[in-house]
Amino acid sequence: MGGSGFMTTFGEVLLLLQRAFVAAITARPHPRLILDQLHEIGVRSLTIVNLTAVFTGMVMALQLGYFMAQFGAKIFISRILGIAIISELGPVLTALMIGGRVGAGMAAELGTMKVTEQIDALRALGTDPVSYLVVPRLVAITVMMPLLTGMANLVGVLGGMAIASSEYGLMPTFYVSSLLQFLTLGDLARSLVKAAVFALIIGGIACHHGMNAEGGADGVGRATTRTVVAAAVSVLISDFFLTKLMLVL
Repeated sequence: MGGSGFMTTFGEVLLLLQRAFVAAITARPHPRLILDQLHEIGVRSLTIVNLTAVFTGMVMALQLGYFMAQFGAKIFISRILGIAIISELGPVLTALMIGGRVGAGMAAELGTMKVTEQIDALRALGTDPVSYLVVPRLVAITVMMPLLTGMANLVGVLGGMAIASSEYGLMPTFYVSSLLQFLTLGDLARSLVKAAVFALIIGGIACHHGMNAEGGADGVGRATTRTVVAAAVSVLISDFFLTKLMLVL
């Protein structure tokens, strides 16, 4: 995709998000639609998010402990690991997992509806596809992403605590108290804000590619692939700018 193609897609995603925001205010979707998406996005993603977080925390603790023990600084494992997970790895890895699982699912589902003309049928019946299909998905992912990120932060820190205790002899109580002395509410807030922004990015990209899929089953496959790649790249790029902005504020 060239520069012009990227800017076109970026603009179309922004327009879709704008339409969804207006539709959410003017024509609220049925709560059942949102609840179904909350379950699909949140509950069914818990396992992969927690597995990613716990092993990330364990690996980081193992690496940090090995190097910091050489300088007699292993007592600071929890502070470095906690800030790294909560500020960066928690929201970013959660977003990448959700982008791969949920983003692909959204694009495939909406893409299938597009190529089988179900979306055109909704328009023929006088139903706005954005209000009926896009808004529930965007609301659900925006609600669930910060919750999943908070869970990933907790699980990652606890995974690091298990390794710090078993491998390097740090008491769990000291590990927790040392982290709490250094951690601030601002760190937690920045983590959750990032998660909400990533949710809108993933949801907007997935819905856009899904609702613009063409060419039958091959088109749905291409839309799904583009969604996963674009969501992952967009999350990483936006994370840099969000981090820089939050450090200034």
